[in-house]
Parts: sequence; structure tokens; C-alpha cells
Amino acid sequence: MNQEFAGKVAVVTGSSGIGLGAALKLAELGARVHLCGNSEEHNAAARDRTAGKSISVEAVDVSNDGEVERLASRIRAEGPEVHVLVNAAAIQPYGTVETTSPDDWDRTMGVNLRSYYLMSHFLYPMMKGRPGGASIIHFASVQGHSNQRNVMAYATSKGAIHALTRAMAVDCARDGVRVNSISPGSIRTPMLEFSARSLMSPGGSLEETIERFGAGHPVGRVGTIDEVAELVAFLASPRSGFCTGSDFAIDGGLRAQLGVQ
Repeated sequence: MNQEFAGKVAVVTGSSGIGLGAALKLAELGARVHLCGNSEEHNAAARDRTAGKSISVEAVDVSNDGEVERLASRIRAEGPEVHVLVNAAAIQPYGTVETTSPDDWDRTMGVNLRSYYLMSHFLYPMMKGRPGGASIIHFASVQGHSNQRNVMAYATSKGAIHALTRAMAVDCARDGVRVNSISPGSIRTPMLEFSARSLMSPGGSLEETIERFGAGHPVGRVGTIDEVAELVAFLASPRSGFCTGSDFAIDGGLRAQLGVQ
């Protein structure tokens, strides 16, 4: 069995969807994983999925600096090193600049952007100078490059993650820490299913709506969490040792095509 992360410690935010998938993949490859989320429902389901694996599910509001600092202290008490950080926590409210409330704006920026800074800031002392280096992976989105209507706050946060990734990569390289982002297209996650339910046409079904999402991608389908987790494992490993400051699309060709036929 491939155990390329044996003896390594990984921290992942977002205890459902892509975050959970990334944690399961890293643990399968030998890592000790701390999986962080603040939804009791998602955390409970994650504990069921990860039972017997080297994953601890931590109840943490990753947008709160006090809670993140306490998490970092708990991890430090177990050992002085963190080798992989995957920032995957995200929410996607709908709204334009007119209809998005200040509270929704602040909450989106807190979860989707501030948490990425906080996790990186408080874990960084345990990541820099590690033999063989360390890797930080931020989850952005195709909607950080171009976007649909009515997702103003979400798209803004994802565009900012691209800039955060570049800035951190330049600063952190001297400490042996690589920083990259991943921009998924439509991936079959609880968030995608929520979006599909909200956009179902009258008389339509969830599966029909997701098939319609997939038809918008050149490959003709939506992606899977397992496919994204494989990319996470590559970017987390020394196999991607010359990759930093880049955004990696996993979007079934979505951004490669023009919106007109």
C-alpha cells in the first residue's frame, strides 16, 4: 500500500464534501489528519465516515481567530510539525451587490477567505523549515476566474484566494513551504446538490439538474470528490516539489470553452 505520507501530519478544513474527501485520501496514504468543521451535523457524519482511521474531527469555527489559535496549540502539543494544510471550508450564498446583506458578505469572507489566512498564520510556525518541505493548498473555484450571475460574494472570495495563493507562495518559498490553489468546476458535493435543488426547474429532479450541470462541461459530466482528492494528494506530496504559486483547474474543460456555440 502506498504510504507516502507516513509520519506526516495534515490539517484539513471543511468536514464534508471536498474537505472530507481530501482527509480520507491523505489518511489512506499514511497521514495523521486533523479535520476541522463547525457544523455539528457534518462533524457527526464525518466521525462516522472516518471511524478507525487516523483522522480526528475537530469542532472549530475556522473564521474565529481564538478558536483557530487554540486548535494550533492542541496540534502543537501532540508534536511540533505540520506538513500539509488544506483549506477547503466554504459557503456559497446567492445574491448580487444589491441583494447581498452586509452580514452575508462578512460571513462569506470570514469562512471563504479569512479562515484561509487564519489557518495559515497560526499553523505556519509548525510548517516552515520541515525536512522535505511543506505544502499549503487553498481551494478557490472556476468562479474566481469567471462566474455565473447572482454569486457576487462567493466569486469575490474565490478571486481573492488566487491573489492570496500567489502572495503566500512568494513569501513562503524561502521557508520550504509551497502554496498552490485548486479551482474546481462542478463537483458532486453537498454544496453542489444544494445549488441543484435551488435551481431545479418545475417538475425536474436533482439527478436531472446535476446532469444538466455536467452537460455544460466539455467532458459531459460533473467531477467526483475522489478525483479532486487525487489532485490534493499530488500537490501535498514532494512529487509536486517544483509547483508553487499556481492555480490548478479540475473543471472538465469548463474554462477552456467559449460560452457561445
